[in-house]
Amino acid sequence: MLTRLSRPRALALCALPVVALFGVAAFAPLPFTVAQPGTTANVLGDVHGAPVIRIKGAPTRPTSGQLRMTTIIATGPTADVGIGDVIDGWFRTDRAVLPRESVYPTGGSEKEIEKHNLEDMKKSQNSAVDAALRYLGKAPGSVDVTLHLADVGGPSAGLFFALGIVDKLDGNGSGGDLTGGRTVAGTGTIEADGTVGAVGGVSLKTQAARRDGATVFLVPKAECKAAGAELPKGLKLIPVTTLKSAVSSLTALDKGAEVPSC
Repeated sequence: MLTRLSRPRALALCALPVVALFGVAAFAPLPFTVAQPGTTANVLGDVHGAPVIRIKGAPTRPTSGQLRMTTIIATGPTADVGIGDVIDGWFRTDRAVLPRESVYPTGGSEKEIEKHNLEDMKKSQNSAVDAALRYLGKAPGSVDVTLHLADVGGPSAGLFFALGIVDKLDGNGSGGDLTGGRTVAGTGTIEADGTVGAVGGVSLKTQAARRDGATVFLVPKAECKAAGAELPKGLKLIPVTTLKSAVSSLTALDKGAEVPSC
């Protein structure tokens, strides 16, 4: 004989699977990566006792100011990220919860991903050298540029490698520094023709930049909105599309002229 359940009891029984599901989710790893502001490095200076940019075959100039490339720190591809980490990341401005495949699109083991990131960095460095020398009208064969930045992978420092080379060889083109003595930070990939590309994680990188003293942040134009989402006070955003536009904006900023804004 069937017994009709009261409404409260029926609701309680229906809720049991839902509660159980949340209980499992609380302990089960989720396909996300949690990222936060990472380190920055001045490409005009030294890292671990070695210059980031070393140039032979052409006279270089002393520089003042800083050109700081920026990074994010993310949980590894095999790290367990639980629902508590995700909820915490959603409510913190210094954290970002990202789909794991967006941070590690190639998949594979940590060693394979590290190898891929180092290969991307090497390609980025080669493109930066080509872009900078092409911008300055110098033949790659007569100028030897070596880039060294340990413990950093991926292509996102390309723009700042190129700017550093330009500053060391030519400055602002009129005897002054490209930075105007400021601490300038930013991010962006670069192609050999000088085209600047998007990188991701820019809202976290702006925080790392301001933390380390930057007052200007160069951002790929396509990521202006993302960069402005959690923009720290005292940090000016300048959108760029090419190496030439980045140099032009920094030169104009030093002269007090109008510069593009997001």
